[in-house]
Amino acid sequence: MPKKRLLWQVFPSYLGITLLALLAAALLAASALRSFHLQHTVADLESRLPLFRAQIEPYFQRDDPQSAVDAACKRLGRISDTRVTVIVPNGRVIGDSDEDPARMELHTGFGRPEIADALLGTTGCAVRFSETLRRRMVYVAQPIFAKPQPTRIVAAVRASIPLGSVRGNLRALYGRMLLGLAVVVVVAAFASLWVSRRLSGLLDELRRGAEAFARGELQHRLPPSTVTEVAQLSESMNTMAAQLDQRIETITRHRNEQQAILSSMAEGVLAVDSEHRVVSMNAGCAHMLQIDSHRARGRTIQEVVRNPALQKLIDRTLASPLPVEGDVVLRDPDTRYLQVHGAMLHDAQNQRIGAVLVLNDVTRLHRLERMRRDFVANVSHELKTPITSIKGAVETLRDGALAAPEDAERFLRIIARQSQRLNAIVDDLLNLSRIELEAERTAIARHDSRICQILSSALQTCQSKADQKQIAVEIDCPQGLRAEVNGELLESALVNLIDNAIKYSDPRKPVRIAAESRAGMLEISVADEGSGIAEEHLDRIFERFYRVDKARSRQMGGTGLGLAIVKHIAKAHGGHVTVESRLGRGSTFRICLPVAQA
Repeated sequence: MPKKRLLWQVFPSYLGITLLALLAAALLAASALRSFHLQHTVADLESRLPLFRAQIEPYFQRDDPQSAVDAACKRLGRISDTRVTVIVPNGRVIGDSDEDPARMELHTGFGRPEIADALLGTTGCAVRFSETLRRRMVYVAQPIFAKPQPTRIVAAVRASIPLGSVRGNLRALYGRMLLGLAVVVVVAAFASLWVSRRLSGLLDELRRGAEAFARGELQHRLPPSTVTEVAQLSESMNTMAAQLDQRIETITRHRNEQQAILSSMAEGVLAVDSEHRVVSMNAGCAHMLQIDSHRARGRTIQEVVRNPALQKLIDRTLASPLPVEGDVVLRDPDTRYLQVHGAMLHDAQNQRIGAVLVLNDVTRLHRLERMRRDFVANVSHELKTPITSIKGAVETLRDGALAAPEDAERFLRIIARQSQRLNAIVDDLLNLSRIELEAERTAIARHDSRICQILSSALQTCQSKADQKQIAVEIDCPQGLRAEVNGELLESALVNLIDNAIKYSDPRKPVRIAAESRAGMLEISVADEGSGIAEEHLDRIFERFYRVDKARSRQMGGTGLGLAIVKHIAKAHGGHVTVESRLGRGSTFRICLPVAQA
């Protein structure tokens, strides 16, 4: 579309609006003048009719008034320059100032409304075409009453003049009106042109100032104007330029500081937009991913790094309102392990524009952890055989004949108790190692399971201990609650939690087990009213072999691995376990698994 100057856009608009307004005013004025002149003509005819009626009424007292009435009509027509016509109720014309009544047709009410109204006793008016004179006429008619009987209508007298005479008078008025309109149009055209040129000049000055700001000349200032609105706009633009100069300086300083911080970080920082295009990355990220940061900018992450795990993590970050984390394995050229934390990236209006990821190289930690797990597994397997031998020897001694039966029995009980404890430790270590390995190598097997059944099975395993301490265990679970879980692992975790709740509760104190589905999360809680856990221990109770009260734990036969097993079972399901506890008021453990209901 071709561009035009503001002058040639505003000037025709102003002039067109003025012409339309004047044309509308002229049409309204012409219509008003025509209506006024027509009303004035009708009123003039109405004022003449009483005079005509007074001259004609006496002739109706004669036996044959026709000739006298016709003569009176012709006389009155010559004097008033008006056509005068008298019509009797049957429609016959008995007098007319311009024509011979004998040659005129019947003037009935049909087509002549003014006569019909007059014969009904009212004043009738009409503007219509006259078939007799072949031109448009203005008619006004009034009734003539009989003298002895004032209520009886003997005839109707009608006065009329040609409509052309009315139009002639209006044409003279229209001419003077058009001349005035032409003068107004010329004046309005010059006024519109002056206003348009002035407005265009002010905008040109503002445009030159805005172009100077766009070129980076933020020290440039627009001159003041005598027009209030333009002066306010100039002042606002000058203020904007000053603020932009200050903000650009601040942004530049902050950018330099951020670049210095990011360049010195050992962690990798990667920012992508909502289309997976690389927005920014620091030197640490480029080194970890072994790419050129300058060439990667603006390209999609799939083009830069062909790693499905990293791409899925970015997808999760862009889709989740909460921070996410995950592990990424890089196998080119050496196998390296990265721990990635991702969060949504928002703009100044809090709109999502992408994601930022922080990458930590945990290859060394990963190797140490793998060595630790292998060590635990190896030690467990090595301890299994001697423990079995000890148990066999103890059973043999208890069945055999030792010289001192009482001492032998005492020592044998000690050996049996310790062997059982060692066996429990080994079993827990094996279970823990198995859970970790399965969760790391492949996803654990899940099946559609009834949660109530899993809770009941776990309670049956611990029911004998609860009965010994007279502890009532309550289960609160909807019967129809189902979820995709690994039933064996979840039952094992619940057995550990229920066993701890019974173990550390006083006799006859209740234990409550509850399960519910909330926003796609399966939440299972085990609450007791036991001794509780001090706050300083809550962050570490899920560590292996960590004990709040070592003497009491050993006395009660705990291995120190139960809560660690619970934690890793929850992690294997992609969930977590939490604890709330206060000394002397009991504890509540919750397992939260992100599984959808079946």
